[in-house]
Amino acid sequence: MRILIELPTWLGDTVMVTPALQILEDQYPSAMWSLMGSQVSIEALKNHPLVEHIFIDDMKKRRGRIKATKILAQAVGPHDLAFTFRGSFFGAFFLYLTKSKIRTGYKRFPRTMFLTHSYNQKKSRHQVETYADMINAFFKISDMPGNLKLYYQPKEFAKKAVGINPGATYGSAKRWYPEKFAEVAKMLSDSFDVFIFGGPTEVDMANEIEEHLKQWGIKNYKNLAGQTTIADLIEMIGGLSLFITNDSGPMHIAAAYRIPTVAIFGPTNHSHTNQWHNPRGVIVRIGIPCSPCMKRHCPLTHHRCMKEITPKMVIEAGHSLMDKYNT
Repeated sequence: MRILIELPTWLGDTVMVTPALQILEDQYPSAMWSLMGSQVSIEALKNHPLVEHIFIDDMKKRRGRIKATKILAQAVGPHDLAFTFRGSFFGAFFLYLTKSKIRTGYKRFPRTMFLTHSYNQKKSRHQVETYADMINAFFKISDMPGNLKLYYQPKEFAKKAVGINPGATYGSAKRWYPEKFAEVAKMLSDSFDVFIFGGPTEVDMANEIEEHLKQWGIKNYKNLAGQTTIADLIEMIGGLSLFITNDSGPMHIAAAYRIPTVAIFGPTNHSHTNQWHNPRGVIVRIGIPCSPCMKRHCPLTHHRCMKEITPKMVIEAGHSLMDKYNT
């Protein structure tokens, strides 16, 4: 049995799809998988023991996207089963062009015409449950989604380490402020070595945090923004003693390793994208009427959902986790 899986585009969504993949694995434990997805999603899951082939989706970068989709589909070839966890037109079109006999995805016009099996996407649930719903519907079962799982070995730090993650890919509204992250890092630096994380587009935020730490004379930190691969990021987060983060992909990595995590939420729906099955996670948020607005940028321009969260609130949440889990 050969199964083709088109992964979600973003890192956090890719981590959240892993319980659905476990349900699939339970149904066909001897199958071999081909993964197709973004560079980020492939790097996150390429170590899964059932993965036989990987294909990077760079079709958006090509001048002729339809032609590029055809070329990639020909390279991937037909599979016994094919699933797409994306909601885009091109996701379903790609499966069709591979000539895979059974093609499964979410129901949405006009993409449904390229699928042999399609299912309504229930959006009033946690994203992990939404992904699992499609696999359950295909097999006509009702398995509960289990834990998030990544196949990387956590790093062993010489001393207790706290991770600071000021970025969030979706938009500026999801980001707490660098100066506030810096205050939190300063207060935790007496108990932890501090590691600042961030992607290539988040280097400026990380540098701003670093500048504050330098001014305060803090020396036991390392700024890793823009310097880590996805594998590095997963391994390092997996070895942390504490993680302070926005609602982001790295937040879900921490959940996969049950890392004590303070997750800062503002415009996004914490009931849909909070850490899945992490008993050591706590959410810090302000319950104001306009939140969650689900916007990339604050439509009212005041950004109260993030501005009113104070470093003291985050530190208190962190200390409660430290006390509870002897971190």
